[in-house]
Amino acid sequence: MVTPLHRALPRALMALMGLTALMALALCGCTHNPLRPAGQTSSLGLAPPPGVGAPAGVLAPATVSPLPSYADADPRQFETQLARSRQETQLAQDELSAVREQLASTSAQLAQSRATARPPAPGAVPTSGQPWEGAVAARPVAPATPGPEAMQEAMRQLSLPGTTARLDGGVVRIEIPADKLFEPGAAGLLPAGAAILSQSATEIERVFPGHFVGIEGHTDTEPVPNATWGSPHQLSVARATAVFDFFTSRTKLKPGQLFVVAHGPNHPVVSNATVAGRARNRRVELVVYPEQTADEVRGGTEQPAG
Repeated sequence: MVTPLHRALPRALMALMGLTALMALALCGCTHNPLRPAGQTSSLGLAPPPGVGAPAGVLAPATVSPLPSYADADPRQFETQLARSRQETQLAQDELSAVREQLASTSAQLAQSRATARPPAPGAVPTSGQPWEGAVAARPVAPATPGPEAMQEAMRQLSLPGTTARLDGGVVRIEIPADKLFEPGAAGLLPAGAAILSQSATEIERVFPGHFVGIEGHTDTEPVPNATWGSPHQLSVARATAVFDFFTSRTKLKPGQLFVVAHGPNHPVVSNATVAGRARNRRVELVVYPEQTADEVRGGTEQPAG
């Protein structure tokens, strides 16, 4: 008796066999798969379906350039390139040799220049009787600045009656009473004061030629009797300036070696409590410094003003 089960069994077996064949073809990637269009090879999922972007991290297939083939190259071209390379190498070597020769020549000239410029040993005498080749003329050497002992020794040579000279550190101070130079409270020079200043300038130029000289004005602490000056400082400025003008117009002292300082009552030498003390503090000091002007160091002969 043929039941419906017997009739369906052959059909099921045939379907199972067909499914197995399809799976085998898919796994093996057979190029003769009848289900694949002609001319299409299996990509095994390397390319995404149409309209779908490639997943992140998937590299695009690399394009490999074909290797150059030298089978058909012209041998003459290689020979030309080789000859050009040899020529360039030879040119570079020639240039290097020329540079080396020039360097050697320059070094020899430098050594010769140093030998001729080297000063002779002390006491050496040229055999040719001619001056030393390459010898440099001796430069004038500036005199050393005199120290306190030298300044004090020079100070003793000053001959200035009516003045007081003393060594103060490294400078020499020549103290002239203001009452011998000016009227009380005034800045106009007295005839006797002009004579004192003229003699002072002569002695300074003789003993300390070209030295810097400061002209310092000093007063006492009393009010200025002359209404022309508003303070003792103004009076000391006017008196120091009057001495400067006299030196530059009537003596050989040069403006470049003089300068003016006004102290007023700030630097008394004694107490202002007495009449004699105040008279001592009213003074003009000519301060001689150990340094000399540049003109004197070079031996200049500038004429005095006036």
